[in-house]
Amino acid sequence: MPSLPLAELYTKLAPETAETLLLPERPHGVGHFNVFNVADLMLANRDRPPMTFDRRAFYKISLIRGRSRIEFADQVVELEAGALWFASSRVPYRWLPHDQNQTGHFCVFTDEFLQPTKGRRTLEELPFYQPGAYPVVPVADADFGAIEAIFRKMEQEIASDYAYKYDLLRAYLLEMIHYVQKLQPTQSVAAPHNASARLTTQFADLLERQFPLESPQQRLRLRTAADYAAHLAVHVNHLNRVLKEATGYTTTALISSRVAQEAKILLKQTNWNISEIADSLGFADVAHFCNFFKRQTGKTPGDFRG
Repeated sequence: MPSLPLAELYTKLAPETAETLLLPERPHGVGHFNVFNVADLMLANRDRPPMTFDRRAFYKISLIRGRSRIEFADQVVELEAGALWFASSRVPYRWLPHDQNQTGHFCVFTDEFLQPTKGRRTLEELPFYQPGAYPVVPVADADFGAIEAIFRKMEQEIASDYAYKYDLLRAYLLEMIHYVQKLQPTQSVAAPHNASARLTTQFADLLERQFPLESPQQRLRLRTAADYAAHLAVHVNHLNRVLKEATGYTTTALISSRVAQEAKILLKQTNWNISEIADSLGFADVAHFCNFFKRQTGKTPGDFRG
């Protein structure tokens, strides 16, 4: 399931002006950023087919209000009110409005646009982008208005001829991210403060970087607890003990859960046969994969695919 590039996004959003949208004036190396109004998108796309379920080669943050459905990874969220949705290039997703009465804004940007500088966190360090995080945040009316005001500043600034507008847009984007982060007081944004916490973070990042699998010819590079321990230069027993203390799960259980999630995505969103999926995920044969999948989900791959 290859990632959809920005060029394809713009062709779908506004085919007549795709080239202009994709290549606005910007300093070299600043990366890509753009912002859109949801109501305008609905009007422009009312006669077009629904969004495909894919990974995108960019980040997307959407402030949306209206009856709609968000599908990401193997989860489905039904929305009735305002919400902010953080979409990552790592996870396939799509948004399906139930009617034309949708309002809000969204922005898209690449890794390069928010390259870390000294003292600044990368996006992947924020809780919304952690492996397994829930990326849809309900937004009350008052907060919806405050976040919408930031989006409107983005829309105004991107149309300006200010020489440093991308620096200002970057500041607005970070302002919005941290505004929403403050609404989630139970989620810690503290940096890892000891060796065990660092190892846990390194393992989670390494596990997530094994995915996505984008063709039947691609294979998981790391499959077992021993593979991860060797890559992290620690003893497998030490890795298992640290992860068990930090998460409540063994190394093998964490790997298996993520492999099962990827299997669900591949079964539902690709036309790969079950043998190809089993092979890509590192199973010796289809029987081993089927037994694994049933233990994880309670269903056979065939039943799950439907």
